[in-house]
Amino acid sequence: MRTLLIVFVAALVTACGFQLRSAQPLPFTSLYIAENWELGAILRRNIRALGSTQLSDRPQEAQAVFTLIGEAKEKQVLSVSATGRVREFQLRHRLAFRVHDLKGREFIPPTEIVLARTISFNDEYVLAKEREEELYYRDMQNDMVQQIMRRLAAARIEG
Repeated sequence: MRTLLIVFVAALVTACGFQLRSAQPLPFTSLYIAENWELGAILRRNIRALGSTQLSDRPQEAQAVFTLIGEAKEKQVLSVSATGRVREFQLRHRLAFRVHDLKGREFIPPTEIVLARTISFNDEYVLAKEREEELYYRDMQNDMVQQIMRRLAAARIEG
């Protein structure tokens, strides 16, 4: 019965023209991204996987330049117990960037992306909670790259 329901739902979804969102090609023929930061390396890997945009080794050779303005990871206490022990943290990952050419045109003006996750905390499981925090930051990093990719794909090139 369950298999029949899955087949029925799949037929309905495909019949209405639904498609999973796929990666959109970037409007740039070439792009420069500095390699000296971790997220930049992941972003470069994603762009290479698309295959439609060349990654330049020097900004002078690129149609567009991705400039990192700033990046920060923050941890803020959200709640404490009656005894003053931390119960929840909010983890934040901020990234500010712009995409431009060397002639002064802005393809993406200065933009900031802020992602946040709430994490519970327990003194008895400090090592496990540290590992969980690392996983949350890695998850936010992947989300950040996907958001940047969507913004790059939506950039407008005139002239």
